Amino acid sequence: MREILEKLINKEIDLESAENLIKSQTILEFDEIAKLDKNRQNRTGFPEAVFALGKDYGDLLLIIKKYFESENPQNLIITKLSNERYMKLNKDLNYLKSEGLIFDYNKKGQILVIRVDENKSEPIAKIGIMTAGTSDIDIAEEAKVIVEEGGCETITSYDIGVAGIHRLFPQIAHMVEEGVKVLIVCAGMEGALPSVVAGLVDIPVIAVPTSIGYGVGEGGRVALDSMLQSCAPGIAVVNIDNGFGAAVFALTIVKSR
Repeated sequence: MREILEKLINKEIDLESAENLIKSQTILEFDEIAKLDKNRQNRTGFPEAVFALGKDYGDLLLIIKKYFESENPQNLIITKLSNERYMKLNKDLNYLKSEGLIFDYNKKGQILVIRVDENKSEPIAKIGIMTAGTSDIDIAEEAKVIVEEGGCETITSYDIGVAGIHRLFPQIAHMVEEGVKVLIVCAGMEGALPSVVAGLVDIPVIAVPTSIGYGVGEGGRVALDSMLQSCAPGIAVVNIDNGFGAAVFALTIVKSR
């Protein structure tokens, strides 16, 4: 990019040409199946992520291969990646490990981070993650990986839903003592936990409805509707099972302070 700007200053190229050259360096197009935003981290503070669910395996494999063949690749995140697909990728991309890349897969969260190195800086803040039930942990783990990848420490507390509300209060106290700046609260079924938590703390609460439920609560829509109409102030709600989005929003809050 520096070379392009120097050419622009020296009037070797015009503004439109400079803009097109910069765009060509930041968008990676792979055989017309994908366009990766290589400059996303510089622009938004968080790297590009590949959503694996629904992608043809061959296309997914090609995207990852081509990305790491590009100039100066950064860490790459692959979300909603089943364990079966991870095992295939681990085999087919084994050569990347011999080149020094590190594969870090969270089986519960179904998320893979391929790192170019292990360099990690000191956490910039603490973010709390709670679940109503054990069945909600998969989505919480997805959020946990993203929060930690974004440079924050996570404090977790799982299976503390309103069905046994006496479990909640000591965990809220623990989160406050730890000095968490944001709380991510995952819940399925009737989705009541975020409202209760938001009424007890003075920090932002990000509510994540999960698809856990049955009958009228099947698929997470009841939990979503409950969270959207919460009477407790200070709640933001993301889509069903969107642990990734909740984590990025939490990081945005922390980094904007």
